[in-house]
Order: sequence, then C-alpha cells, then structure tokens
Amino acid sequence: MRPLTVLVLLAFVSSAGDPFVDIAPQRLAAYIRADTTNPPGNETRGVEFLGAILQQAGIAYDTAESAPGRGNLWARLRGNGKPGLVLLHHIDVVPANASYWSVDPYAGVTKDGYLYGRGALDMKALGVMQLQAFLALHASDSKLSRDVLYIATADEEAGGFLGAGWLLENRPEIFEGVGYLLNEGGGGRQFGADTVFFVEVTQKVPVWLRLTARGRPGHGSVPLPQTAITRILRAGQRLADTHFEPRVIAPVANLLQGVAPFQRSELKSAFEDISAHVGDAAFMQTLQMTAPGYHALLRNTCSLTTLQGSKKINVVPPEAVLELDCRLVPDQDVDEFIAEVTTIVNDGDVSIERIMSFTPASSSMDTSLYRLIKTKTSEWFPGSMAIPGVSTGFTDSHFFRDVGIQSYGFSPTVLAENEGVGVHGNDERVSVETLTKGTAFMVDLVRSFATD
Repeated sequence: MRPLTVLVLLAFVSSAGDPFVDIAPQRLAAYIRADTTNPPGNETRGVEFLGAILQQAGIAYDTAESAPGRGNLWARLRGNGKPGLVLLHHIDVVPANASYWSVDPYAGVTKDGYLYGRGALDMKALGVMQLQAFLALHASDSKLSRDVLYIATADEEAGGFLGAGWLLENRPEIFEGVGYLLNEGGGGRQFGADTVFFVEVTQKVPVWLRLTARGRPGHGSVPLPQTAITRILRAGQRLADTHFEPRVIAPVANLLQGVAPFQRSELKSAFEDISAHVGDAAFMQTLQMTAPGYHALLRNTCSLTTLQGSKKINVVPPEAVLELDCRLVPDQDVDEFIAEVTTIVNDGDVSIERIMSFTPASSSMDTSLYRLIKTKTSEWFPGSMAIPGVSTGFTDSHFFRDVGIQSYGFSPTVLAENEGVGVHGNDERVSVETLTKGTAFMVDLVRSFATD
C-alpha cells in the first residue's frame, strides 16, 4: 500500500472538463493500490484512502472496525426528510495470482485505454463513481430533499458478516430514515449494436452445506466394503446427477423477455414465453450447455466445491467431508430444500450441516428510484432499454432488503461481451472511457434523485 500522504496527493482537482469526472481514473488506480484482498481483508487500508479524500473535501465521516483491520466507513449529506439514499460498495477484493496476469494486479496500471487491477470492476470502480457523485453533490451546495450516505464496507466477498451485516446489527442508527440503496449487481451490456441495462432487484438465495460421512477407519492395504470415503462419494454423485425441478418466478420471466430480442433464433421464442419451455428436458439441457447463467435462474442448483478425506494415503479416515454451494430460486423455503437434499443423499451416516444461508428478498420496480434509473439510462444511452435483473450470485443488498430498504444493483457503465471476464479472474480491467462516462452518469443520477 502507498503511504497515505501519496494517496492524498492523488486527490488533486483536474483543470479540464468536469473535475469530479476527470479524476476518476486516477482515484481508481490509487484505490487498487490499497491491497484489500480477502482473506485477510485489511479493509482499513481502503478506509484510510477514502477517509483522506473525504477529509480533504471537508466532509465528516465515521469509521468502525468489526475486527482488527476489518474497517468500515460511512459519511452523510443531510437532506430535507424524504427517505434517504445509500451509495454502497465493498472495499474487499478476491485474491489474484500475479503469475497469470499480464500486469501487476495491484499496481493500477493503465494500458491500451484500460485500467487494470484487482477490483477494477468488482467493485472499486463503482465505489469511485459513487464517491465522485457524493463529492460533487457536496460541492454543488444544492438543497437536498433527502439524506445521501456514502458507505464502504468490509467482507462482502466472504458473506458480508464483518461489513454490511455487522453495521446493520451494531450501528443501526446509520440507516434510520433510509429508503433506498444503490449497490453492485447490475449494469449495462452490449448486445451487438444494442445496449441493455440490468437493474438487479433480487438474487438467488445462497445455501452453503457441509456433508460429513462417517465410517469405519482402517489401513489402506485392507479395503473395506464401505467407508466414509465411499459414502461421501456416493452422496456427491447422487447430488451431481440431480436436476432440481425447474420453475419460473416473475422477475426471471421479465428478464428473459427483455433479453429475448438479442438471442439467437432458437432461444428467442423460448425466452419470450419461458414458462412454456422449462418443462422440456431437452431444452433445459441445451440451455445449460449454451447459456448456463440463464439456466441457473430457472432452478435450484448445487455445485460440489470442496472434498476432504484422509491426510495420509495409506489411512482410511473415520470422516470425509463434502461442501456444496447451493443457490435457490428466491421463492424456495430453505428448510424444505435441505430436507430434499437429505432425501437425495439417503444415508443416515451422512450428516448435513447448514454453513450459511440468507433469506429471500426482492425490491419493487414501482419506486421513484427505479423509474429514475430507467429515465437516465435512456437519456445517457439513447435507444437503450432497462430491465429488471436477477443475480445468480449474492451481494450485500439482501441485508438491506430484509429491513425494508429498496435496494438495486446498478452500475452506470456499459461493458462489451468480453469486458467482464476479469471479474474474479485474470487481467480484471475497465476502460477509461467507460469509467469516466459512468462517473458522469452517476453524478447526474445521484444529484437528480437527491434534489427531486
């Protein structure tokens, strides 16, 4: 991490164009250099970086660590009583293996019009866009109709329990009077010459399970007819062979109808009326092979992700463990699903433990903020369309939906088909042009909503 004084120097104001927009690439490069890889997190580094910028702008802010080094930050611009707006982003990023990158993933390098680095898309870029909008709103001295809060949290990449979840539990006063929240989870995509914005309103529910099989231990030289290992392998195979019953919820139907015009001919008609096709096993198999992201929205899923057995090759262990990353359609009852998994496993010597699960929650499409997003996307990208999105992954938005805050996943950027591949992968990057236009868009969106 750079010394804090150097980071503060990067907060200079450009003399050309809109200063709050022009500086965004430099801000993002500096933010990337504050290594906040989770694990271990070290989000306090990001808090120090953001806090120095807010302090320079004369904006009061508060911070709190949920654990050593696990920093969270929040700042508020006061308004005139309408339900407040939170601009939320997470500070932590996933690990990056530098040997597979073309640049140092923590150097904030710009080349060929792109800014590279871990967090360039997930999600320090959006954090910078929100920051610049927050700073611009403060500098405009506009009369605000509602409070606007800038919040940066720890630990989202590991579930958010030391970040957004911790703040709601330990600092609930921050969110008094808040009605709306903007977060990650949506954004613009290019389909040929067409632009579609996805505004995430709900997400599949994560349910992480640990299966533990038990059996008679022994020496590897004397094979036993049944062991913890054979039990866990059999349980895993049964789950891998299971295709949970497909079904369509309204937000997914709306999403697929919205993207139908941009699909190849064999998917276009199916997406226009997906309920008539989900019962076709051949169609569902083809969809999983050709468009797995859309397929995953239509049924509960489980991925077998970790497998643990003996630590020594010639020892048959007394226990073997398999972990599952299951994602449920939001209308699924979690307890009923776990009961279904138990039936599939069908082995009394295999226990099933719930590691983590969230509650299902959705945000309304009938709100002033959702309507404003649709209006602004049309203004900034004429001819584009905005549709409700459903995420196969999870974000911190579920914490806030649970307490009645209308939360939307929205990034004011448009990515070409290949530009999002670096998220959690190699050579994560965002184009400088996309970043600056997205910042200008965010400034306009936040100012419009805060002064309506």
